[in-house]
Amino acid sequence: MTSTVPAAVAGSPALDATRTRQSATGEGGALQAVLLDMDGTLVDTEGFWWEAECEAFATLGHVLDESWRDIVVGGPMTRSAGFLIEATGADISMPELTVLLNDHFEARIARGVPLMPGAARLLDELAAHDIPTALVSASHRRIIDKIVDSLGPSHFALTVAGDEVARTKPHPDPYLIAARGLGADPARCAVVEDTATGVASAEAAGCRVVAVPSVAAIAPTGGRVVVDSLEEIDLAFLRALITRLN
Repeated sequence: MTSTVPAAVAGSPALDATRTRQSATGEGGALQAVLLDMDGTLVDTEGFWWEAECEAFATLGHVLDESWRDIVVGGPMTRSAGFLIEATGADISMPELTVLLNDHFEARIARGVPLMPGAARLLDELAAHDIPTALVSASHRRIIDKIVDSLGPSHFALTVAGDEVARTKPHPDPYLIAARGLGADPARCAVVEDTATGVASAEAAGCRVVAVPSVAAIAPTGGRVVVDSLEEIDLAFLRALITRLN
């Protein structure tokens, strides 16, 4: 059964302890857990969010500039909503806009949630080998629960929602909380992300990252691998990522 992790206080002793576990546990460099982003990584919904934003602002009498799409992708809703309110001058509060955006997004996913190529196969492989797996998203709980129903709740030992943490991506908290919830060392966790915001969060937590860019390009680094599709990722790939970098 999928469980949720309660919000943690940023900078708490528990988070600090999780951050430092990489020097105290996990001898041998083995993969301990896989932490997966949702929108744009497992499900092809980044475009849904932009469409929901365009629809929501249309009801407010505003047209969004296409160039803003890369600015609002992949981050917490408060950042995206705040930017769009300021950019358009719309007469709406942040809480009101948050509800409006979630309503429009829910209406879209109600028609079906398309999986990214390779997502179902990867989730099935991780489950077949009993690899502890968590879903870590900046989306709100009401959205995550609906999408997890499509992905299969049994694929995830826990889920972390953006509205349940004190600081969501790009802060490290969501991935530190997920690692702690699975009893894993962050340095022994493989993360799959599709945006620079998510990558920054995972790397700040000390995790090993595979980036699968969905909208904007992400550059590879010495501690980060970039691939074109989930179809290039399997359990052997993730295990090698950990052993190669530890």
